[in-house]
Amino acid sequence: MSGPLHLQDLRVTRDGQPIVALNLTVGPGEVLTIMGPSGAGKSTALAAILGTLAPAFRLSGHIVLAGRDITALPPHLRRVGLLFQDDVLFPHLSVGGNLAFALPPDIKGRAARTARIAAALQAADLSGFADCDPATLSGGQRARVALLRTLLAAPCALLLDEPFSRLDADLRAQVRGFVLDRIRREGLPAILVTHDAEDARAAAGRVVTPLGLPLAP
Repeated sequence: MSGPLHLQDLRVTRDGQPIVALNLTVGPGEVLTIMGPSGAGKSTALAAILGTLAPAFRLSGHIVLAGRDITALPPHLRRVGLLFQDDVLFPHLSVGGNLAFALPPDIKGRAARTARIAAALQAADLSGFADCDPATLSGGQRARVALLRTLLAAPCALLLDEPFSRLDADLRAQVRGFVLDRIRREGLPAILVTHDAEDARAAAGRVVTPLGLPLAP
């Protein structure tokens, strides 16, 4: 179980103009949705939390995750996972190899690592897929593997950057349900960036703009 994600007067400006202004807490298992038109600052908000803001932006405030202030930490030490709109699986690795890449170093020994991967695949109805080439998977299977790889890195929070936007309607609903269910079961605070009102309704949480203004889902 992870702790909450606190965005304490988190502000991002560019050339003095406010881009992001968030002062809120996302609890374990909660999905906060950030909506707004292109260029409104949605991805900038995620970059601020990840620690990947471009030099042109200025950041103030604090990001506190599970009781730890991560504001000044480099991205690889923040324990914040990110799921993109593209699954970004490594084509030169098998499904199992992709998942093994994300395993924390404290899981030692081939048997322990293989067992962790097998358990993850079983939980996603992908038992027996460890040796498969990612190119042979369906879109829904690839999306599930991408999420498993993110979760196996043991993040304390999860950011979702339009992760369902490239899927057709039926597959979108299926993958979205799988992702949201895993977030709640893992007890992760999550932030979803989307243009789609149906994504926001499925997330069943608060909906805000990058400047912290509430929206109806």
